[in-house]
Amino acid sequence: MRQLILFPALLAGLLSLAACSSSTPEEHKDEQGHAHDDSKGHAQGEKHDEKEGHAEGDQHEAGAAESGEHSEAIKLTPEAKQAAKLQIAPAAPGVIRETLQLYGVVKPNAERIRSVTARFPGVVRSVSTKIGDTVRQGQTLATVESNESLQVYPIPSPLGGVVTERNTNPGEQAEGASLFTVADLGTVWVELALFPRDRTRVQVGQSVRVQTADGGPVRDGKIVFVSPLGASNTQSLTARVLLDNADGSWSPGLYVRGEVTIGESNAALVVPATALQEIEGSTSVFVETPEGFVARPIKVGRSDGLFVEVLAGLLTGDAVVGEGSFVLKAEQGKGEAEHGH
Repeated sequence: MRQLILFPALLAGLLSLAACSSSTPEEHKDEQGHAHDDSKGHAQGEKHDEKEGHAEGDQHEAGAAESGEHSEAIKLTPEAKQAAKLQIAPAAPGVIRETLQLYGVVKPNAERIRSVTARFPGVVRSVSTKIGDTVRQGQTLATVESNESLQVYPIPSPLGGVVTERNTNPGEQAEGASLFTVADLGTVWVELALFPRDRTRVQVGQSVRVQTADGGPVRDGKIVFVSPLGASNTQSLTARVLLDNADGSWSPGLYVRGEVTIGESNAALVVPATALQEIEGSTSVFVETPEGFVARPIKVGRSDGLFVEVLAGLLTGDAVVGEGSFVLKAEQGKGEAEHGH
């Protein structure tokens, strides 16, 4: 009787083992009963293919690295280029100036100033101008009644310019004293203080670049006079520059600085100083290419404040951005910030 009871239990165990052996060793089920194929996974310690899983855009372009360009090109529409006021010029041979910096003040051109007096003593009957008025040559400034003839005659301006002094009013006597001073400010003098140690380096005829002390307008002139006498109060000489002032932007009394060109040397390749930008720790310029504007690191040499010698990184004819290059630097910075998110 005991043998009959054990046989069914033994049979059930054999059937259970047969069912388990029918499953392949590569497949197992998780707790929810889902099957997983282990053959599709990576074996333990297996190396991944570096190309696997990288998007096409993640690969760096070899061309950009070889050319030394910092990043991808910046593309601007014609309207954006115009709004940015970009000044683009080819890199080319140029001249680097050796300069001497001096300081001084703008003064009226003393050769273009006239004092106006009455031809005959008399009473001033009318005055038609005031200080600051612009007058033309021959224009009536006042009228005077002669004490002898009792005739009224006009007082004309001897030259075109600006009335800088008025010393009379109607009813006053006009005799030998100056009634008006008229100055032609179409040209002005810039008187620069020259210290004795630099006297031999400055000569009549040298070019001078003049700029207001606050970094405003710039204009070129020439030295027309170097004083042989020194001023005891400043222990300096005067170097005088004749400066064009047709637009009236150089007012007498302004303090200025002047860069006197005392020597020049040729350079094989130069770019404007405004083109230089510091990008990723290197001195760079933006070059216009068919793909857009690219930042290109360069090696620089001498500089005179306006132009910089380029020793490496550019070729003659490369279209370099001068004024407005900071706009491209800002645009590049925005693009890098966007890619970083």
